[in-house]
Amino acid sequence: MTEAPARSARQRERERYRRRRNRIRATVAAVSTIVVLGALVGVVLASPGWDRVRATFFDYDDAVGSLGDVASAFVLNIRLFLTVEVAVLVLGLLIAVIRVIPAPALAPVKVIAVVYTDVFRGTPTLLIVLLVGFGVPALELTGLPTSLFWLGVIALTLSYGAYVAEVIRAGILSVHPSQWASGRAIGLSYAKTLRHVVLPQALRRVAPPLLNDFVSLQKDTALLSTIGLVESLRAAQVISGRDFVFTPYVVAACFFIVATIPLARLTDHLTVRSLRRENGI
Repeated sequence: MTEAPARSARQRERERYRRRRNRIRATVAAVSTIVVLGALVGVVLASPGWDRVRATFFDYDDAVGSLGDVASAFVLNIRLFLTVEVAVLVLGLLIAVIRVIPAPALAPVKVIAVVYTDVFRGTPTLLIVLLVGFGVPALELTGLPTSLFWLGVIALTLSYGAYVAEVIRAGILSVHPSQWASGRAIGLSYAKTLRHVVLPQALRRVAPPLLNDFVSLQKDTALLSTIGLVESLRAAQVISGRDFVFTPYVVAACFFIVATIPLARLTDHLTVRSLRRENGI
């Protein structure tokens, strides 16, 4: 087994300098963060209305009293998020593939796909939730869902499917044409080239923006409270209206924060890794 070559004195000195510089940077960042956050906390705590704000939004007893109900309701938010995420990925991928396939016979379907993405990206998600949640049952058509859960799933899927479709389409179009040519040159059909060569590269490139959309999706499950679903925000609203306190809203917000932080950190990690890969680091 070949031993690694010994490092020169200059290399060791550079490594020591880098470690020393990193320690200094970390120390400065930590101190500045503590100072800024401490100053902000001091300003808030010293404000004349802090006691009233604390009693209204940050009361410990109210938080403990509402924790169980809000936590139980947040399970529904998680169920909604996981169900809609899968549906959005399927719909977004289908719409994106339809829009990039160069098949003249699919022109009517392409027009429908373009209209769908333009309309649903331009319509507020809350309005889509209201239209689907109250409009679909009003049609009284046989076979249409009447469950508030599935109506909410349909509404969020239609809204976020349009965004995700454009993200995936952008990823497909970002793959160099030589990749298509290489796949066809080795005898793959257009569909197999798309599936085995282009899509893996495209999805890897757009993973960070896709995760950002899913972070927003996790928060927007709270919009379904407007059609009667008792998720965490609605549970907090019920407790607030019953006891005339606002701390349950803060408790619900904490659940959303805890749920979205892992996705946000994963997004940052994938973004940095993608940049390093592109720069050859």
